[in-house]
Amino acid sequence: MRLEWLEDILAIAETGSFSGAAERRRLTQSAFSRRIQQIETYIGVELFDRAHKPIRMQPTTLAQNEQIVQLTLGLRQLIADLRRGERLSSNKVVLACQHSLTTVRLPDLLHQMSEPANGIHIRLRSANLDECTGLLLSRQADIAIVFRLPNEAGDLIDDFIEVIAIGSDRFLPVFNTALASAAEGGLHEIPYIAYPSDVFFGTVMERRILPHLDPEVHFIPKVETALTLAAVEMAVAGVGVAWVPASLAQERIASGRLVDLSSALPACDLDISAMRLEASASQAAALFWAQLLDF
Repeated sequence: MRLEWLEDILAIAETGSFSGAAERRRLTQSAFSRRIQQIETYIGVELFDRAHKPIRMQPTTLAQNEQIVQLTLGLRQLIADLRRGERLSSNKVVLACQHSLTTVRLPDLLHQMSEPANGIHIRLRSANLDECTGLLLSRQADIAIVFRLPNEAGDLIDDFIEVIAIGSDRFLPVFNTALASAAEGGLHEIPYIAYPSDVFFGTVMERRILPHLDPEVHFIPKVETALTLAAVEMAVAGVGVAWVPASLAQERIASGRLVDLSSALPACDLDISAMRLEASASQAAALFWAQLLDF
């Protein structure tokens, strides 16, 4: 049963005449009548009482009118969904993005995209650094957006992965403002929020922060978490000093709930990088990448 046939039947039911239905369906009356005969031949029953003026549905047709309406609406929606799905599929870019970047930096990045990229459908996969790289290498993501340490390539294979810098951040220590002020000058023990060694910020702590702490002060890992958002909130609550990207803490620093301790404790720069497999981009992914080159 074709959608156009169902729409023809409903047009007659709603207008009460072949001529009115033919006009609605933008056909000549003779062409429309032939199509109704074709429908009836296909089904094997007469659908309309032509002897009655205005024309009306046969009782069996009338009994199925609501089902015809629902089928028509369902088929229209199915066609619209299939067409939309095809547009999205051909215009889709899968982004793998580190959790902390997903929260703060990615929304601004997408907002700054120029008009040609605004029509691209983004599927976002938020993950840690290793997972982002894995999604890229397994071709489950077109582009990965991650933090990296400046001048450190990590384990990436340059022959296969193209990397561009699209921004920067700073990994800095923050703590509850009131507690930090109260403790100025006489601390021999400082609790801090630790990261697991197998996540990116755990590596940053081991390479760039812990070796540069004052050896005369005892730094005590109070809580370990892989979530930088949780680390920020623990710093606000006074659980311990948290090293986090500045972009993640800037609102709470501006509001006075957190204080930046980088004048007294070590901090380090972070690069924000976009990565993709070379020579593997779809048209939409290539357009998105071209936009990233302008950052």
